[in-house]
Amino acid sequence: MAKRNIKLILEYDGSGYHGWQRQNRETTIQLLIEEKIRIMTKESVKLIASGRTDAGVHAFYHVCNFITSSQIDPPSFKRGLNALLPEDIFVKQAEDVPIDFHSMYDTESKTYEYRILNQEDPDVFLRLYSWHIPRHLDRDEMRKCLSLLCGEHDFSSFKSTGSGNLNPVRKMMRAEIHEPGKGLLHFIFEANGFLRHMVRNIVGTVVEVGQGKIGFNDFVAIFQAGDRAKAGIKAPPQGLFLIDVRYPGM
Repeated sequence: MAKRNIKLILEYDGSGYHGWQRQNRETTIQLLIEEKIRIMTKESVKLIASGRTDAGVHAFYHVCNFITSSQIDPPSFKRGLNALLPEDIFVKQAEDVPIDFHSMYDTESKTYEYRILNQEDPDVFLRLYSWHIPRHLDRDEMRKCLSLLCGEHDFSSFKSTGSGNLNPVRKMMRAEIHEPGKGLLHFIFEANGFLRHMVRNIVGTVVEVGQGKIGFNDFVAIFQAGDRAKAGIKAPPQGLFLIDVRYPGM
């Protein structure tokens, strides 16, 4: 029977999971979806993902694909998986794609959003979806830092130790701060790829500039040093969202 390649577009609340990637004795998003696909197809499949989100990280638009011999049509895959999956994981779209499509290797760019609640009081309804920082943040100084990131650069200063990425050079297309509401700051990063914890390490360091703990010139020196030990803290996971993945011609 001919093989097919099915692409899924997902959204999920990562609060209750140990990230995307399958792990021993831990509940992950990949594990759950593969289990449900096996129920539907009677096949063991391995999901190929556009990237791996960490524990507590969320997604509005996560792409994955799998190879199957099943003749289930894409709308039925969507309906069936959503009936089987818990409410905090949702299949937004299922479609047939060319057999050589690869969710990770074919990526043109990915976009992440990091959310900060910058006000004195916390918000109990945002505690799992933002980083609460009660101290005032200087928006202008933070934007100055982000302006340095666009273009092709070595991002070693913001690569967590243990990363498997051998090439630390990435092309950043967007690095912006939006203010959608009172006290809310949304950092937007679009790049052709991201190193392990790169967004969270950038945000943690930029926040130190916003708090006045380090200056703009310090940030420049950190960026140029290529040394993670010189950068700031890693921002907590709950503020991070994968919001878009783009492919050539798609």
